[in-house]
Amino acid sequence: MFNMLKTAVLMAAITALFMAIGGVIGGRQDMTIALIVALGMNFFSYWFSDKLVLRMNGAQALAESDAPDLFRMVRELTQRAQLPMPALYVISSDAPNAFATGRNPAHAAVAVTSGIVRTLSPAELRGVIAHELGHVAHRDTLISAVAATLAGVVMMVARMAYWGALLGGGRRDGNDNGNPLGALAMMLLAPVAAMLIQTAISRSREFGADAFSAETTHDPLSLASALEKIAVGVEHIPMDTSPATAHLFIMNPLSGRRLAGLFSTHPPTEERIRRLRALSA
Repeated sequence: MFNMLKTAVLMAAITALFMAIGGVIGGRQDMTIALIVALGMNFFSYWFSDKLVLRMNGAQALAESDAPDLFRMVRELTQRAQLPMPALYVISSDAPNAFATGRNPAHAAVAVTSGIVRTLSPAELRGVIAHELGHVAHRDTLISAVAATLAGVVMMVARMAYWGALLGGGRRDGNDNGNPLGALAMMLLAPVAAMLIQTAISRSREFGADAFSAETTHDPLSLASALEKIAVGVEHIPMDTSPATAHLFIMNPLSGRRLAGLFSTHPPTEERIRRLRALSA
């Protein structure tokens, strides 16, 4: 419940930021164009994001005969959680990681790397799969899509205003009463604020999926142990993947590249492990 409330507050914050930009920079025509383009891109992403993400990461569909133990594990967990059986994929990578995608539980897919299957024990892998099913149950991919739309609009409008000011353009709606200093500050700070809010939304959903895994498996310590192993793995074997899909994985696959913590799409691993151990206690 707390994570749902936190997500709602963060979504309201990024919406308020979008509205504030509309009152400070750019004309109504620029705002409308940016909004239409961003919504159009996100509409496409909503319907085809699962196929795009799977293809971008080189995921291959699994048949039950390819991995009977994995299918048996996922089927048991989905029955516990009262979810449809997702499609299963494997990514040929030594880095231990996994992610879920799909616009809703009926069109979900769970992908695991070959490295995570080799690295984790069955109990640890079970905790990871339950975590990904938590994202499916909570419809986190939809939340991420909405956040991405709003953040994209904020950044697009700020960029349009920047180039408009650089080329000597003015407000197209004929309103010259705007504050030039406020517009300049908004152009510089709005993209940063949008990114911070978007990453905060992603972080809050990771805690929710961890809790879902603990509740479904009744074994939070196995997920905690899995996170420890995954953290070591991604530190030494960062995946060759796009930053655009990094927030989907159970742990940032680019962690080995030393991304700044402020803009990390995932909460600190130590805090996630601490919470899971507290649930066990």
